[in-house]
Amino acid sequence: MDDVKIILSFLWVAVMLSYLLGDVLRIFAGDFTPGEIEGKPASQNVYSGMAIIMVIPIVMVVLSLTLDYPMDSWVNIIVAIIIFVFNIVGMKGMKAYDKFLIIVSLGFNVLTIWYAWTRFLV
Repeated sequence: MDDVKIILSFLWVAVMLSYLLGDVLRIFAGDFTPGEIEGKPASQNVYSGMAIIMVIPIVMVVLSLTLDYPMDSWVNIIVAIIIFVFNIVGMKGMKAYDKFLIIVSLGFNVLTIWYAWTRFLV
């Protein structure tokens, strides 16, 4: 198996773990009320949207390992850019620890794009 496939897959695991660490810290810090988002009751549509966003890195782990070149590189680049923009837009109003973890995950997104792009240069 191609080393870059493994690296890309690992980077998506790192993104997912960054998100999960933020969730755990939010629970321990008491920065949430169950069933509410920003003081408003969360609907099933909101939870469905959150599930879709959180499953993207999991799906990308599988796709990074199973898609053939060059499709795997393109999918990694496109999805990493989308997630990068989504996280930048969502950073306002976050606590310092959340911002730190999002910045770390943005770094993983940049590395994902870089590794996927450098495959085209070889």
